[in-house]
Amino acid sequence: MSIVKSEPLNTREALTERLGAWVDRHLPAVFLSPTVAFLILMMAFPIVFTLWLAFQNWIGGIAPAEFVGLENFRQLIFEDPRFWDALGHTFSFTALAVGAQVVIGVGVAHLLHREFVGRGIARSVFLLPMIATPVAVALVWRLMFQPDLGILNDILASLGFAGLDWTASQASVIPALALVDTWEWTSFIALIVLAGLSALPEWPYEAALVDGANGWQTFWHVTLPMVRPVIIVAAVFRLIEALKTFDLILVVTGGGPGFASETMNVYAYRLGFQYQRLGYSAALLIVFFLIILGITALLLRFRKTSS
Repeated sequence: MSIVKSEPLNTREALTERLGAWVDRHLPAVFLSPTVAFLILMMAFPIVFTLWLAFQNWIGGIAPAEFVGLENFRQLIFEDPRFWDALGHTFSFTALAVGAQVVIGVGVAHLLHREFVGRGIARSVFLLPMIATPVAVALVWRLMFQPDLGILNDILASLGFAGLDWTASQASVIPALALVDTWEWTSFIALIVLAGLSALPEWPYEAALVDGANGWQTFWHVTLPMVRPVIIVAAVFRLIEALKTFDLILVVTGGGPGFASETMNVYAYRLGFQYQRLGYSAALLIVFFLIILGITALLLRFRKTSS
């Protein structure tokens, strides 16, 4: 009786089997590798390149990059008054915008939390500004801010008030920009706070009612303390976004009049794309990132201690 010997697998089949076995053993890594590669390519590389660029003196397209160490940071902090002006404009805009959004957003969320006819429609209408494209919003408000043709001065004139320069005056340009940002993003604060109000328990309100507390006392001593962590989280999100606001300011004022509304992002844009000082612009962005990181850490620490 003859023994039938099996034919050996060819090289391609053996390689396929080995590859399939390796994939089966490392299945999580195989599925995660595209995401990891995307993050490295789209996030890690720009960050590393920006860090490298901040220590270089590179006038884009004119000469090769030259390593200068901390010189860009020294000039930025000690020899550039425009940097400090831009930092002040950024903080002024952020404080006005986020402060108004938190106060108005909490109040609106408290009103929308109550039962009334048409509450669903009111919620939908109030969220519409947040859905609009920021550049489109900026273009509309730029027309409204026009001293002669804008509707805002027409409204003031109909009420018997003198028209304002709005974005043409150094004194009013930052409040005007904060007004636009508040109109667009107050609904974001209200949406988050409204979700927090919906999750609050009922028994503290029943206890306050038994104790004879009125509506204001109930809001101040019961609602506000319980929803404070949610408000802080919403404020942190808006703070980060307001600090890095760019499109609104660039479209409405372009950083003007003069440099009166030039924030850190607008200044970095001009350094990098108009003046071609790429290394100096990268150093500014790193300093700005550290400032945002520090402010965010302080707010989150405050939230932790107040919860």
